[in-house]
Amino acid sequence: MRLTAYTDYTLRTLMYLGANRDRLVTIQDIADLHLISKNHLMKVVHQLGLSGIVETVRGRNGGLRLAREPSEINIGTVVRETESDFFMAECFNKDNNTCPLTPDCKLKSALGQATGAFLAVLDQVTLASILAPAPAALAGVIALKLEH
Repeated sequence: MRLTAYTDYTLRTLMYLGANRDRLVTIQDIADLHLISKNHLMKVVHQLGLSGIVETVRGRNGGLRLAREPSEINIGTVVRETESDFFMAECFNKDNNTCPLTPDCKLKSALGQATGAFLAVLDQVTLASILAPAPAALAGVIALKLEH
């Protein structure tokens, strides 16, 4: 199972916001730390805002922050919202499937179960559990990286 870059950027953004809850964060802060395009992050933040996970503050001293407690942000839900599909192989996509083995293939079932297990694990993870034990420690590492 491989997550898209979009989902990866989303999770990194949430971790950064969770580790820096004491201040407003800018998209540029996150872009600089992770060497990610600011334009890509703007799309990520927009979707997180629509989902009610992140709130933005406009203006000169604006930025963004978590709109919910980290313990209320489920990683499985976030991944489902940011991944366009979970096609492990061509046979999962009915519109583009050309595999002649599909009607009798047992691999599709196994891959489907593997995807279900993957998501079941993520359903048990919250942003708080990723940040544990100390968000301050993660924030410290991030702050050190930004200074250099």
